[in-house]
Amino acid sequence: QVQFVESGGGLVQAGGSLRLSCAVSGLTFGSYAMGWYRQVPGKQRELVANINRSGTTSYADFVKGRFTISRDSAKNIVYLQMNSLKPEDTAVYYCHTVIAQIGQWGQGTQVTVSS
Repeated sequence: QVQFVESGGGLVQAGGSLRLSCAVSGLTFGSYAMGWYRQVPGKQRELVANINRSGTTSYADFVKGRFTISRDSAKNIVYLQMNSLKPEDTAVYYCHTVIAQIGQWGQGTQVTVSS
């Protein structure tokens, strides 16, 4: 059974940085694309960034140039480096992968950006 342990969220001022981590167990980490999503109350969960098995990355337009997703296959961890944070980045951030066409989610970590 896949498990995610997310960490790194918190409160930061606008313009600041945070790095989220998602430690993954229960699967062959290198065989799966990984992603970060975020959700604010009352809105749908949205994709922030994705990294495939080869390390190719993709980003939502609203984070391009500010966020960087990466993965460490030796540690089974996927990261999200978030720079130049804005108040509108405030959300719960979730780690995600797809196994047998079923989405798997972490418990989420809260990111709050104050103005």
